[in-house]
Amino acid sequence: MRSVWRVADVRAAEAGLMATLPPGTLMKRAAAGLARRCALLLAERGGVYAARVLLLVGSGDNGGDTLLAGAHLARRGAAVSALLLAPGRAHAEGLAALRAAGGRVVDRPPGTVDLVLDGIVGIGGRGGLRDTADQLAASLVRHRGRDGAPAAVVAVDVPSGVAVDTGGVPLTASGRPSAVRADVTVTFGGLKPALVVGPAAALAGEVELVDIGLEPWLRGSPALGVTEWSDVVDWWPRLGPASEKYSRGVVGVATGSATYPGAAVLSVAGALAGPTGLVRYAGSARADVLGRHPSVIATGRVADAGRVQAWVCGSGLGTGEEAAGELRAVLAAPVPVVLDADALTLLVDGSLAGRLRTRDAPIVVTPHDREFTRLCGEEPGADRVAATLRLAAWMNAVVLLKGDRTVIGTPDGRAYVNPTGTPALATGGTGDVLAGLLGSLLAAGLPPERAAAAAAYLHGLAGREAARGGPVTAPDVADALRPVLARLG
Repeated sequence: MRSVWRVADVRAAEAGLMATLPPGTLMKRAAAGLARRCALLLAERGGVYAARVLLLVGSGDNGGDTLLAGAHLARRGAAVSALLLAPGRAHAEGLAALRAAGGRVVDRPPGTVDLVLDGIVGIGGRGGLRDTADQLAASLVRHRGRDGAPAAVVAVDVPSGVAVDTGGVPLTASGRPSAVRADVTVTFGGLKPALVVGPAAALAGEVELVDIGLEPWLRGSPALGVTEWSDVVDWWPRLGPASEKYSRGVVGVATGSATYPGAAVLSVAGALAGPTGLVRYAGSARADVLGRHPSVIATGRVADAGRVQAWVCGSGLGTGEEAAGELRAVLAAPVPVVLDADALTLLVDGSLAGRLRTRDAPIVVTPHDREFTRLCGEEPGADRVAATLRLAAWMNAVVLLKGDRTVIGTPDGRAYVNPTGTPALATGGTGDVLAGLLGSLLAAGLPPERAAAAAAYLHGLAGREAARGGPVTAPDVADALRPVLARLG
C-alpha cells in the first residue's frame, strides 16, 4: 500500500529533514531527479542535445526546482529558456545556475518546444491559476517540437492549479480546468492526494516519485493509501490440502428480477470468479442464472437460500415491496453484506437506512455519484475522499464510491484509492460484476475494506484487459476477471 500525504505533513517532514542537511540539499536532490526524468523523455524525442526546453517558472521553491533542473539539461546541451511569471521573486540560486549553464530568460515562448516544465506553483498553490498563468497553461497544447509532435509537459511536484489536498480542479468561467494538464508529473518525497484522486489525477499523467530522503520524516496518518498488486496478492485467500467448497466460503446473491435477469447473471459471474467455493442465488431470475451458471444453487427467496458467509444484494432487484422484503431479509442475516444499485435506492427509505447503523456485521455499499447524491442529499463535490468518509461514518459502513479513481472509506476514517480504473468500465452491468466479486471476497473472510480495495483493483484490471479487444460489455469484464485472477497463483 502506497501512502499519500497532505501538504502539512509533507511540509513538516521537509522542515525536519532540512534541519539535518546543508542548505539547498533537498532542492538539489529534487532537481536532479526531475532532470533525469526529463532526459529520459527527451531521449524518446531525438535526444537531450539541441532539444528545446521551456521552463514556466513561478516564485518559491517549486520554481527553484525547475530552474535547477533546467540547468542540468542545459549542461547536457539542451537549449533551455525560462519564462519567469514573477521576475522579481524568482529563486535566485536556481536562476544563477541556469544562466551559468547557458540557459536564458525569455519574455515569450520560443517557436519550437520539445519539453515544457511546469514550475508555476507547487504544493502551496491555492484557488487555481492566476490569469497569466492560466493563459500559459491553456496554450501548452499549441507547442510543437523538432519532430512536429506536441511538446511533452512535465509538472514539477504537482500540476499547477490543482487543489493538492483534495484532488479538486477549479474551473474557469467557460468550464475549462484552471490547471496544467501534464503528460508526466515528477513529485518529490511522497505522493500527494491530487496525484491519485479526483479530477486532478487525470491532469497528472504518469506519476514518478523521486526519493529525496523524506520517508522517515513523514509522521502521523497518511491522507489515504493506494492499493498495489502486492497488497492483493498478500490478501488473497490460499487453498490448502484440506480446502473444500464450504471452507472456502459460500456467498449468497440476491439480485436481478424478471425485468432485469441480466443483473443476476452478471453478479453471479462476478461471485463465481472470486475465491469462494459455492454461490447460492436467491431471486426470480433463477432460471436465467442456472442457464448460464449450472454450478449455482438457486432458490426463489433469501429465506430459502440456506447458510452463507456473505450476501450481495441489489443489482436489478427492483424497488417494490417484494424487493424491500428481500433486502430486509439480507440485513437480518448476521453476515457481511454488499449493497448495490436498487438496494441503495431502497435505503433512501429511512427505516431501512436505520438498520445499517445498528447492525453488527460489516456492510459495504457501492454507490456511483448519482446514488451517492440520493443517499446524502448532495453531490460528492471536489473532495471525494472527505465525502466518502462522511457517508461511511453516517451509514456505519465501508463505502466504495465508484469512479475513474474509486475511493474506499471506512467508518473509522481510513481511506483508500484504486489506481486501475478505466473509462472502459463506464457501461451497463459492470458494477454488477464488481458487486459479485466483492461479495465473494467477503465470504472468503477478507475484512470489508480489504475486500473492497481488492475487488476494485481486480475489476479495474479486468476492464483494461477487456478493452484490448475493443468496446467493452459487462460480460467481457466478467470473462476477463478469470485470467486476471489466475495471475494471483
